[in-house]
Amino acid sequence: MNRPVTAALRDEVLRANQAIPRAGLATLTWGNVSGVDRDAGVYVIKPSGVSYDDLTAGQLVVVDLETGRVVDGDLRPSVDSETHRCLYLAFGGIGGVTHTHSSAAVAFAQAKRDIPVLGTTHADAFNGPIRVTPDLTEAQCATDYEYNTGQVIVDLFAAAGDDPEEVPGALVANHGPFVWGDSAAASLKNAITCEAVAQMAIQTLALNPHADAPPYLLERHFRRKHGPGAYYGNPQAGQQGAQR
Repeated sequence: MNRPVTAALRDEVLRANQAIPRAGLATLTWGNVSGVDRDAGVYVIKPSGVSYDDLTAGQLVVVDLETGRVVDGDLRPSVDSETHRCLYLAFGGIGGVTHTHSSAAVAFAQAKRDIPVLGTTHADAFNGPIRVTPDLTEAQCATDYEYNTGQVIVDLFAAAGDDPEEVPGALVANHGPFVWGDSAAASLKNAITCEAVAQMAIQTLALNPHADAPPYLLERHFRRKHGPGAYYGNPQAGQQGAQR
């Protein structure tokens, strides 16, 4: 039997979903955030088709991580719920997933191009390009489409040898970004970064189609924020959202 989720997790997932339109990541209801409670064996996700303005904590849907069955909630979960579930099962270190149809990231997905690492803004959050998946096959679309959407991301990471905790996101071809983090709030932050660096990449490549950056510079920027040698920020004082 699944343990009830905490009010804190519901509140975090609610606030992350409500922040999607404020961050300019979604039109209408084109986006969703979930957060997982691995000890309870469940995740909490936005219901399908409910506007962000009307969304309440009580409307959030609780889904069994192993089976995909709704265990708490009167509404249907997001249509992308099975994609979230696939990612949680495959990437055991993640705690939240955000999916949006943000314009610049979707442009890369529709063009079937990775978002390249062209500068330190990208490298601060993603230790490598944000890759685009191959097309789903006709068979993958016909049966278990949403779960298979997650599976093509999982297969992409396996083929590329990328670490999902160091490159916390991917583009699904012709669809859009799925981005994750160690919490629902962190996944939203990474989704905001994904869209920002996609916009920067489009503008940079328009100015210089051959733009690049020294790998050692990019590595330095990632490592100063991530891993045992990280020295960015002042955790004791709290992060105030500053970039420097």
